[in-house]
Amino acid sequence: MCIHQLNLLAASNNLPITNFLGKQHPIEAHHLSSICDIMEKAMVNGDTCIIRCILVVFQVVFKFFFSPQTERNRDIVRRSGLLLWQLLMAPKSQICPEIQKEVCLAISSGLNILYPGEVEINNLLKLVLTEGERNSGLSQLRDVILTNLAEQLQNNRFGSEDDDHYRLNDELLHYILKIVVRESCILITKCQIVSKDEFQRLLSTVPAASSCLRYLMAVQNHLLSNTILIKPDENDDSDSSLQGETLKVQELKTSILALATQILTGCDEVLEMLQQVTTALINSDISDREQRLKGLEQVTKATMLGHLLPVLLTSLMHPNLQTLTMADALMPQLVQLVLYTSQTALLLKTQSPVFSEVGSSPSGTSEQKGKLFPDERMLEEKEEPGFLTGLKIPAPWAAGKTVETVHPVRDNYKFKETVHIPGARCLYLRFDSRCSSQYDYDKSNSVFYVLKLVIYAGPNTNSRKVAEYGGNTLGYGSRSVLGTGWPKDLVKVEGDTVTFSFEMRSGREHNTPDKAMWGFACTVRAQESSEDVSGGLPFLVDLALGLSVLACSMLRILYNGPEITKDEETCQELLRSKLLQRCQWQVEANGVISPALTPSPSPLPLTIDEDREFTYPSDVLVPPVGHYFDLPRIRLPPGIMIKLREISGLTVSSPLFC
Repeated sequence: MCIHQLNLLAASNNLPITNFLGKQHPIEAHHLSSICDIMEKAMVNGDTCIIRCILVVFQVVFKFFFSPQTERNRDIVRRSGLLLWQLLMAPKSQICPEIQKEVCLAISSGLNILYPGEVEINNLLKLVLTEGERNSGLSQLRDVILTNLAEQLQNNRFGSEDDDHYRLNDELLHYILKIVVRESCILITKCQIVSKDEFQRLLSTVPAASSCLRYLMAVQNHLLSNTILIKPDENDDSDSSLQGETLKVQELKTSILALATQILTGCDEVLEMLQQVTTALINSDISDREQRLKGLEQVTKATMLGHLLPVLLTSLMHPNLQTLTMADALMPQLVQLVLYTSQTALLLKTQSPVFSEVGSSPSGTSEQKGKLFPDERMLEEKEEPGFLTGLKIPAPWAAGKTVETVHPVRDNYKFKETVHIPGARCLYLRFDSRCSSQYDYDKSNSVFYVLKLVIYAGPNTNSRKVAEYGGNTLGYGSRSVLGTGWPKDLVKVEGDTVTFSFEMRSGREHNTPDKAMWGFACTVRAQESSEDVSGGLPFLVDLALGLSVLACSMLRILYNGPEITKDEETCQELLRSKLLQRCQWQVEANGVISPALTPSPSPLPLTIDEDREFTYPSDVLVPPVGHYFDLPRIRLPPGIMIKLREISGLTVSSPLFC
């Protein structure tokens, strides 16, 4: 087991032993062959202790001391792989869980040696992902490999040499996502089918993410963080560098769009299952129905809805990802998710009054009322204004900002701070009951012991003075308090900015206790009464709100359409010209818009009102029949042509109008 501890220490990249082991010479082929001989003999004899020790040796050798460069080395590697695979696929009755775990660690440590090609690794991963549910060994190997890949991916930057190795292809990601969706649905279903004791044990184990879910989280965080935090090299402003950064950003956005599409599709399936389980629990007669419905939110957080979706929604609100392509591709799925989350949140909310009535009726009418039949459920949903009705939206700004000095105040202390709350019409100040200072005057030495607070309604001390406070009620100082003393009620300051100026001149007397020189503390709020900011929204309500905000943002992008190009900005005045707007245009076969070569067969008015928009007849854009000139001519309406002739003084027979 000393070798096992050595392997655990070597797994850390921050320890000196890692660098030491990495500098050692590779092991020779005949030594690895001897290790395989010992393993084969131990497998024949059933010596689990030797087998376990050799498996740990394999882990260290594969990680640090072996390089399959020659044909003989590759033969030894194939032999080692067969031995490991034989142990992995052994029946449960012939292999203990500890040995199976060591086999998985050995294969994971030598993954690039046992499977040197990308195709071979992909085939192995495809096998463990598709067959892992039917074999415990493959399932454990899948978990170990994905956990290692997730840890490596978190420390890797997008576009590096190892990025393609740690980030699997789309096909394997699809298999992983299917497993995550299935795990999430099974976890939610357990809230309905397991016993009461098993449900309590389930609540004590969540939210714990599986290896597949952890890998998806690592891939998502890897892509999103690099997209949001990517910065061009300030020292390299060449065209090739800028072009490379642009290509990298585009590649990132393409990868995020593909991943987001799959995640939203999977979340749609999980939310559908959640809605079914919620309805089934509401209609059930189980005694702990209330506890299960409350615990359902905690279990839901342990699924992909809690681990993947909130991070994705928040990241998609970043300006780097607020693009027309993203909005066009994700909008249908977002709308479906908004419907599922809001309906499920509404379903839970409409049943909340039932819980307080359970057991209150001796005839059992409360239990009957708790059931929700399809027709009645539709009626309830129609009568309910919305899932947010009656819920108190948390207001983080209601907690206000606390301004305070050090406690107690030291000699020659100065303090000034400005609080600004944008949009506030007035500010409310509440002072701590411990506020105290010394406000005194020594006649014998003509020295002020002054420690007072001055409040200004503005950004600095030149603003309007609101009030000043100082002194204490403990009897220290010839002038115990300044004015009416420290306020016990709210102090109202007009405007959205207040400045505090606190200063101590000279030092305090030696017999003055600390509580008489405590200083001050004040909380500034934009509302007269503080709101309850400790609680939060239910998870599904919060999720529905986040989805709704993102959907509205994407709708705004779709409504605004493509961004205005530089050419369009340059030609804005030209595009606004009513003369060009009234020209006759036709659409070519390749989609290009060009001036029509013949005047419209429909008559146009002789006079055109400049303030009124003019619409051409539908037959204007019909391609004319016949032969055309090589250079197109813009045909103006007859009414405009007559006006031009009158202004120019030219006759119809003039060559200019021919």
